[in-house]
Amino acid sequence: MIAATPRLQRAPKAIFFTSSRRYPLPLPLGQARSYAAPKSSTPPKPRPYEPEKPLVSARPKTSQDATRLANLPKKEEAKKGVKAPYIRIAVGVVFIGSIVYSMFTSPLQLTEAPSIADRDSISKRESGVTEKSPMRLRMEALIKEKQSEIVAALQELDPANKFRTDTWSRPAGGGGTSCVQQDGNVFEKAGVNTSIVYGTLPRPAIEKMRVNHKAIDPDVDSLEFFAAGLSLVLHPQNPNAPTVHLNYRYFETMDNDGKCNAWWFGGGTDLTPTYLYDEDAIHFHKSIKDACDKHDRGYYPRFKQWCDKYFYIPHRQESRGIGGIFFDDLDGQEKDQEQLFSFVKDCLSSFLPGYLPIVIRRKDMPFGEREKQWQQLRRGRYVEFNLVNDRGTSFGLNTPSARVESILMSLPLTARWMYMHEAEKGSREERILGVLKQPVEWV
Repeated sequence: MIAATPRLQRAPKAIFFTSSRRYPLPLPLGQARSYAAPKSSTPPKPRPYEPEKPLVSARPKTSQDATRLANLPKKEEAKKGVKAPYIRIAVGVVFIGSIVYSMFTSPLQLTEAPSIADRDSISKRESGVTEKSPMRLRMEALIKEKQSEIVAALQELDPANKFRTDTWSRPAGGGGTSCVQQDGNVFEKAGVNTSIVYGTLPRPAIEKMRVNHKAIDPDVDSLEFFAAGLSLVLHPQNPNAPTVHLNYRYFETMDNDGKCNAWWFGGGTDLTPTYLYDEDAIHFHKSIKDACDKHDRGYYPRFKQWCDKYFYIPHRQESRGIGGIFFDDLDGQEKDQEQLFSFVKDCLSSFLPGYLPIVIRRKDMPFGEREKQWQQLRRGRYVEFNLVNDRGTSFGLNTPSARVESILMSLPLTARWMYMHEAEKGSREERILGVLKQPVEWV
């Protein structure tokens, strides 16, 4: 058996490509390459000249890869193959570096401090309202309590006609609740409102208030303020039952940190009958006097005179009603804050015992067209005073973001004006006009 002769092993050709043309690498030394044309019956077709393209990648693994690479634009291939990752890394490094740099070099940005209204809201939620709370929070709690008490008592007189309750808020802080009944069996219109206001007083308002309150800083351009009040007006259906008005309020100015620097109380209540019943007038005034006398025997005569003067209609030369009490700007020069707060609480507590017995006596009395017409004429006078002379209405309507519906709640549902109307001589209408032109001391 003849042994096999070993054959010389040829090194494999290493192939690279650019586009569609292939070029063999040089052979090892000692080997020759044949350049003879392959045997073919047909001559080869000449190829057109193609410039070489740069190397872009290694051999594609599949025919699909080769097709995809061949169809890619030159710039896109470069981005996807090499440049894109480095660009993204470079941009990311710069971006993150700028953030870190700004964290250490930029000044500290502080959030806006909470407003006084916000701090009060947090205090009420966390600790409630106690005797140690600021007076503004205690007054707010008092008027809300009395509103609920009064509305419940009035609702018992007419259970079939429910009060409509609207709660509203103010953008600068505060808000209120309006409870209104219309076209009821007892009251043509009854409104009981609470209002809480946080705001800023401009320079002109500060100068005006400082006339009565020297504690207000005269050197500031603006001041934070707080106002809280309970206001009600009841217009009965029956002309024999009197209209009644009540308002008790608290006002204070504050530093930016919420510390009070000036404060005062105001308010009162008054009766406006269409027809005069002496026993009603005496009962109403006596209930108020009893509340005043608990704190100062000089309060009732002083505040009764103030009421007669305040609720006067100059262009008619008559009072709006038969009075009650009225006071304003009671501050530390009058008595200390706790004493005045106690006085306001007692005045509020005296309202229902002073008015409900009157309306209960009169709400079912008979009346005719003449009495109703006279009631409408007297309500026209009520409208005139509220829109022309009342400082409270003017202040409310000129307060930014004022709730007009609540402010004008005091107006009656219906009123009447007659040209050159005169009451008959010796009539009940003439008697009430005499009292309105010359106030009476009832107690």
